[in-house]
Amino acid sequence: MKSIKQLISSYLFLPVSIIVFLFLMVIIGIGKMITQETMSNNALLASINNEQTPLLETILETASSSSRHDPLKKQAYIPATPTKISGKLKAGDSLDLSFRKNNISETVKNEFFDSLKGVINFKQLKPGDRYTITLDENGRLAQAVYEAGPVEIYSLSRTPQGIIKAVQTDIPVERRTVLLEGTISSSLFSAFSEQGIDARLIYAYADIFASKIDFNTELQTGDTFKVLTEAYYKEGTFLGYGKILHATYWQSDSNTTLEGYYFSPDGKSGSYFDREGRELGTSFIKSPVPIGRVTSTFTFKRRHPILNIVRPHLGIDLAAPAGTPIMAAADGTVQSLGRNGGFGNQIVLNHGGDYQTYYGHLAGFKSGLRSGSRVKQKEIIGYIGSTGMSTGPHLDYRVQYRGMFMNPFAMKFKPKSVLQGMALASLQKQTTEVKTLMAAAAHKGNILSVSTIVMNARNKRSILL
Repeated sequence: MKSIKQLISSYLFLPVSIIVFLFLMVIIGIGKMITQETMSNNALLASINNEQTPLLETILETASSSSRHDPLKKQAYIPATPTKISGKLKAGDSLDLSFRKNNISETVKNEFFDSLKGVINFKQLKPGDRYTITLDENGRLAQAVYEAGPVEIYSLSRTPQGIIKAVQTDIPVERRTVLLEGTISSSLFSAFSEQGIDARLIYAYADIFASKIDFNTELQTGDTFKVLTEAYYKEGTFLGYGKILHATYWQSDSNTTLEGYYFSPDGKSGSYFDREGRELGTSFIKSPVPIGRVTSTFTFKRRHPILNIVRPHLGIDLAAPAGTPIMAAADGTVQSLGRNGGFGNQIVLNHGGDYQTYYGHLAGFKSGLRSGSRVKQKEIIGYIGSTGMSTGPHLDYRVQYRGMFMNPFAMKFKPKSVLQGMALASLQKQTTEVKTLMAAAAHKGNILSVSTIVMNARNKRSILL
């Protein structure tokens, strides 16, 4: 018979064995599950890889094929992040110096200069000119813009072949046909200036009637003027006046009206005519300085302001600020120029037909002018000064005919030309159209018509005064 201790040990062994057995069974089950999961995952990965391989090959093949046939690949490269450098010429700057201040490389600078050579005159660059340089991500010149004025804009761009091309940019501008008018109170210049009219238009107006009236001596208080002209604007900013289409000057003392119509008989170059077809310009203009002030007239008895003796003054003294341009009175040849005693710096022109003109007390002569040079009527030949025996800046102007000095303001000259036939009929039709347009000013104000044209650096000088 077993002892009590042995019985207790037997009963304790049984539950411990069961627990160990159950633990071993759990371990074996988990091992099988992990093995099956691993096998399943491996199979899944193999399946995925087998499915993706042809897909990747297809994608790569498609990309390769696209790159071979993509037309964009042949176009110029456009960088995603270009660099822009902007600059402005300051007083004393050259373009080269401005580029160096902005750390623009020598390579880019040379490409810029080489591309614009022959397109822009680098000697005429001025303070205020602006430029913008665009570089690609490799620092190469991609494109550029140079602004020398509101309508003087030049563009550079690199072509697909890598060549830098320069062009003048066409700028749309507004052309207004305007009527300007006023009354003389003291001088023609002040009458125009009081209305804010540009000086270039004043000189152009005076030039039309240069053979008909001397605005230094013949205007009167109460005289009136009218100017039908073109005015040009860019985005509301005034650029300048164009040609004068029609001009009138009413003389109050004689109740007479001078008229000039711009007309081009050949459709190319134009001039000013009265309504009867007579060209306003004559072989000689009355005054080489249209806006000058007469300080001494033509006389055989004048007390000399310096010598204090009475002697003839066989010319006209026209006072004007030093440096004022002096025009040739007619087509001719320079007979002499240089220092001539009391006349100081003097030019003598020979006009043929026994006519010579004399211009004294000049500050200097036009650059390049010399004895034998040909000059055209109204061409600048020198500048107002006070050389020789002179009390202030003025021009001593004289006309000699067949060896005798004549009063320049008393001489009469024939018109340069007179229209006839179809040309005269065309002019008279134009005068009717102008009168109709000017009559509309009573209802429209001073702006009679508006249109848009293209302006650039090339045609600016032929459009603006």
